[in-house]
Amino acid sequence: MTNIVVRELRSSDRDAWEELARGYKEFYKTPTTDSEYDHVWLRLLERQEIYSFCAEQNNQVVGIVHYLFHTSVWEPRWCYLQDLYTAKEARGKGVARSLIEAVAEHAIGTHCDRLYWTTQTGNDTARTLYDKLAQFNGFIRYDYPVKG
Repeated sequence: MTNIVVRELRSSDRDAWEELARGYKEFYKTPTTDSEYDHVWLRLLERQEIYSFCAEQNNQVVGIVHYLFHTSVWEPRWCYLQDLYTAKEARGKGVARSLIEAVAEHAIGTHCDRLYWTTQTGNDTARTLYDKLAQFNGFIRYDYPVKG
């Protein structure tokens, strides 16, 4: 297995990040405009409300993860891992696991009560990994349309 380096995104990672982010959005069939990519990129670099890591192999960015912290009614701090994507050629080599573990380390280090994420029920490849790392709690997500 090639050595995986997980680190925060840098401004020089923009092109590699966008290629992976577009792959993620295409996989989940969520159209995104160029200006939305621009806006998210700037927010990620601010490291104020949303956070990110990338994974490198052989000095090439091959995976990204986005996450955020929020409160809940019953506990003061939760971490939501929102987006995780690995380049096709790097899949099955520990990249996704390394990214999840980096988020977990940040969540633990900031005293989170929970780290969680969602995926589609048919995403069998990802769920194989997720079942090894976390517990499926049986919840299904519904989205109520509030955006015009």
